[in-house]
Amino acid sequence: MTYPIVELRQYTLQPGRRDELIELFDREFVETQQDAGMAVLGQFRDLRDPDRFVWLRGFTDMPSRAAALARFYGGPVWAAHRDAANATMIDSDDVLLLRPLGDGFPLPPARGSELPRSRFLASLHFADAPFEKLPEPALPPLAAFTTAYEENTFPALPIRAGEHAFVWFARFDDQAALDAYVSGADPAATLLELAPTARSLLR
Repeated sequence: MTYPIVELRQYTLQPGRRDELIELFDREFVETQQDAGMAVLGQFRDLRDPDRFVWLRGFTDMPSRAAALARFYGGPVWAAHRDAANATMIDSDDVLLLRPLGDGFPLPPARGSELPRSRFLASLHFADAPFEKLPEPALPPLAAFTTAYEENTFPALPIRAGEHAFVWFARFDDQAALDAYVSGADPAATLLELAPTARSLLR
């Protein structure tokens, strides 16, 4: 399924508490967000920052995004675990609202239960105005996205305003393949080197 609205969320965490958040997230916040009407597409450890957690979630449109977020953040699961989750975080407001170019991510039919060997790369490009010509990805991307300019329909959760972003993702079979690519990557791009968690759908 293609999700026309995707959030790329980057959380800065309290030192040494990333695994604590991931254990809680993978156990409590995957199916419950899905039941509320959204899709948790991927959860990742940022390989460049031991205190950074990166994740993606998808929505069918902006009105359903507002309704789904209200159901989840007003529901019993978040109420039960929000204090524990928030205690691990320094900042959770680094959020890009994106639209896919093409079909979005090719998603597997089911989640795993063990840490995969695969690695992902997100290449982020920013401009002072909407792109007239998109940067050319250095390899065929798994999926590519540009800024969704819609008004935030759930202002309780901020998103980055005034951004003009182009983001593409690539998947690598293992760490060595990712390292080989990154050694010659575009220095003008912001790169996120990502390791999927055990329950990430993208894996």
